[in-house]
Amino acid sequence: MDVHLLDRGRIHADLNFALDGTAVATHDDRNPDLEYATFAVWNLLIDGPEATVLWDTGSHPAAADGHWPAPLYRAFAHPDAADRDLETALGEVGYAVDDVDVVVQSHLHLDHAGGLHHFEGTDVPVYVHRRELEHAYLSANTPAGGDAYLAADFDRELDWRVVDRRRRHLVDGVELLHVPGHTPGLLGAHIERDDAADLLIAGDAAFLEANYEAERSMGASLLSDSRAAADSIAFLKDVERRHDARVIYGHDPEQFERLRGSL
Repeated sequence: MDVHLLDRGRIHADLNFALDGTAVATHDDRNPDLEYATFAVWNLLIDGPEATVLWDTGSHPAAADGHWPAPLYRAFAHPDAADRDLETALGEVGYAVDDVDVVVQSHLHLDHAGGLHHFEGTDVPVYVHRRELEHAYLSANTPAGGDAYLAADFDRELDWRVVDRRRRHLVDGVELLHVPGHTPGLLGAHIERDDAADLLIAGDAAFLEANYEAERSMGASLLSDSRAAADSIAFLKDVERRHDARVIYGHDPEQFERLRGSL
């Protein structure tokens, strides 16, 4: 099994979103300096004996040109989305969109589902958790739910395959894991490999290493359910211990640079 990390560019945002309470006003320091941070956006390509699986489809290439609503773009800017589109990222590791047999959407936020248009009208199955699909449609079409869903990304003619269990076998060596908290239907995965360490995709259950290792909470605006988020971290850590797996976080730029070319 070959696993390739695809570089989809960088999002720029206040670090408080990813690490709750990074900058907090106090009586002695009423105007603390904020930290405007850079976050990695990536996809995985898992090329196994049964299928070539694409994990997430990243941001839409027009994210900076009006595809993303202005208030969201001001909070989470993705200025290089067009330069780091899906075709470019796949081409850098020797693949094309037509080589993808299966898509897994960890969730349907705009920085993860913006490339689904490539698979519209095809027979490529797109796996997503039932609660995520329901929550995404609710969020994109009513005042309820979350803000980071765009109907234009996922309300398409796609071959949806709905996941509705805590653990779901996908293909040999890949098991999907339901890890809610960031969103109600967030998916992670355990990837078993014979010739290298197992991989555990925590994804946006932990934006950064500190969310996982130190169990520092993400900001409230990035959590649909804080208790579920904590439970999901505990669940992932149990899987990690049982399989001595290498954990991959959702947007950690330092980890991304370490892992490039080393998976």
